[in-house]
Amino acid sequence: MDNAIETAGLASQAGTCIRIALATMSVCCILYPLFLLGVGHTLTPYSAEGSLVYDDQGDIAGSELIAQGFSSPGYFWPRPSAAAYNAAAAGGSNLSPASPELRNRARVQIARFGVAGGGLIPADLVTASGSGLDPHITLAAAKYQADRVASARGLAVETVTKLLEERARRPGGALTPEPLINVLLVNMELDRLGK
Repeated sequence: MDNAIETAGLASQAGTCIRIALATMSVCCILYPLFLLGVGHTLTPYSAEGSLVYDDQGDIAGSELIAQGFSSPGYFWPRPSAAAYNAAAAGGSNLSPASPELRNRARVQIARFGVAGGGLIPADLVTASGSGLDPHITLAAAKYQADRVASARGLAVETVTKLLEERARRPGGALTPEPLINVLLVNMELDRLGK
């Protein structure tokens, strides 16, 4: 008799635990995410849809918020990415500032830009961001690349510089210490110039 009562008590407890687990999963895994999605689509639909950027043919060119790798001389190059510009693997390298690997990676980037003998290069062209997917470079970093881009496209440097000045933004307002350039957007604008 005692075993039957004990078994019934355990079955009741197991049933209660299963119901609590199902209720918790329903709220946390289904209802709450759907609520946040609804709020996002209502308040900021552009961001909720991924901040997608479309080319002139109406095809998705990328996201305004996620960096893409550009390597052609006729394009502005973004910051280096520790995640190889893969949004599924976003993250920094977690290397120490004193790491020889980090130093070697910086040397490769400096050589890529053709800087010799201690020339000054903006830090954001040599160092990866914390996410590895920062879509912006500083206006100074973009201007640093203007000669190469203008030469590769057969444009006057002044034309490229003017485009950069027009596209420079401070997305964080007063919290952004210097103007930033969204690399994808400015590269798309260069393509629209037709050269």
